Amino acid sequence: MTNAENRGLHYEESLLWEKEQGDTSGVDLPPLENMPSRTGVEQRKTIGLPQLSEPEIVRHFVRMSTWNYSIDHGFFPLGSCTMKHNPRLNEKVARLSGFAHAHPMQPVSTAQGALELMHELQHWLAELTGLPGVCLSPAAGAHGELAGMMTIARAHEQQGNAHKKIILTPDSSHGTNPATAVMCGYEVRSISTKGTGRLTVEAFKEALYKTDDKGADIAGMMVTNPNTCGLFETNILEISDLLHEAGGYFYCDGANFNAVVGKVRPADFGADVMHINLHKTFSTPHGGGGPGSGPICCTEELAQYMPVPTVIKAEDGSYALEGVDDRPTTLGVLKAFQGQFGMHVRALSYMMSHGADGLQQVSEDAVLNANYVLKQLSDDYHVPFDGPCMHECLLTDKKQKEYGVSTLDIAKALVEYGYHPMTIYFPLVLQGTMLIEPTETESKETLDSFIETMKNIAADARDGRADKFHDFPVSSPRKRLDEVKAARKPVLRWKEVA
Repeated sequence: MTNAENRGLHYEESLLWEKEQGDTSGVDLPPLENMPSRTGVEQRKTIGLPQLSEPEIVRHFVRMSTWNYSIDHGFFPLGSCTMKHNPRLNEKVARLSGFAHAHPMQPVSTAQGALELMHELQHWLAELTGLPGVCLSPAAGAHGELAGMMTIARAHEQQGNAHKKIILTPDSSHGTNPATAVMCGYEVRSISTKGTGRLTVEAFKEALYKTDDKGADIAGMMVTNPNTCGLFETNILEISDLLHEAGGYFYCDGANFNAVVGKVRPADFGADVMHINLHKTFSTPHGGGGPGSGPICCTEELAQYMPVPTVIKAEDGSYALEGVDDRPTTLGVLKAFQGQFGMHVRALSYMMSHGADGLQQVSEDAVLNANYVLKQLSDDYHVPFDGPCMHECLLTDKKQKEYGVSTLDIAKALVEYGYHPMTIYFPLVLQGTMLIEPTETESKETLDSFIETMKNIAADARDGRADKFHDFPVSSPRKRLDEVKAARKPVLRWKEVA
């Protein structure tokens, strides 16, 4: 007997509830005769879980695990996400017993090796950013962003700058930027990047001096550099000088640090504080629910306000954790214990195995790969901004729209042809955007295959074969959703069909 839903060894998988057999005991065992409850409470009839055997349950979850697409499966071109290969060396180092079995509550004297590693990581991050104050405790990129903005807020509070209520953000910024600013009690003022995809001095001045000619109400700005369009902010030094003259701080979103690490230090273009996604720049695992890690780096001036703990080295060479009592000006503790230590081990392993010159080459290769993709696809897709890109390139569906094919259709076609889609409809400054980031580890052969597929999609659209795109994907276990219905009438709970 065969299942028509299965092709080869690709299993269709139903819910555990649908597999349940009424006469099978799994979680709940039959009641024992003459064995009254000794708990003093009424015995429950069922635990509320499907009644299945252990092999059935294990197979269910193992089969579903094979559906997870990852960087180990194939090319993962998500733009603004840097789905970087995680070297197995990092995993081997993180599993050394001295690191893997360390406990955050053990005495500091017994964890000197772990603290030395964290101190070394702080040193590397400080050197690469030019920002000497480093706190490793933030649990993820967004948490690091919050830590950085809270550091700025704490500085203004300590300096008596209650009148500074405005944070400037480009209209192309990551959505977490304005959200974080509001969480820290600020109002957000947007800066237009239309036309060039970059900040212009004129647009920045218009936002900076909107209320008065000194920008007295400006607390700071949040800018990603390279930005979310995959472009380096060429006017960033002049813009940061204007901000500092107004008494504001420059928060640099470090999401795209992978493009410039080892080449440019953010402090040199005026950054006062930035977070770093270890999973984007330094190869710690990305996604899957965590753990993440988003350390912040800041100037010596702001270092006194950043969160605790940080690792400090005593004159006798021992290591300790700097706490609130050691630095009363700190904004306090943002996370229990010392941060995601396993991610610290992996990041430092990556840094030390590459060395300074290797990290520089990583950035160069990432930028080279993105520009190769951009050049090869520039005749088939609309390229909205002139000049080379950084580590990711931006295209739109403007040419395909003429034939009735949208960005969503292109993404679904990639699924049909065996590729994970690029980031779509972000950044929001343009319609139908496709943001592609190949990363430095992808070979030319992999990129050529992806490029050929993208060219074939464009050719099919031009040649009048647009209708087939609206049904893609047709070969995957799950077909295209009615996204409007799914958003407006989501089915959040399984119900047994009578």
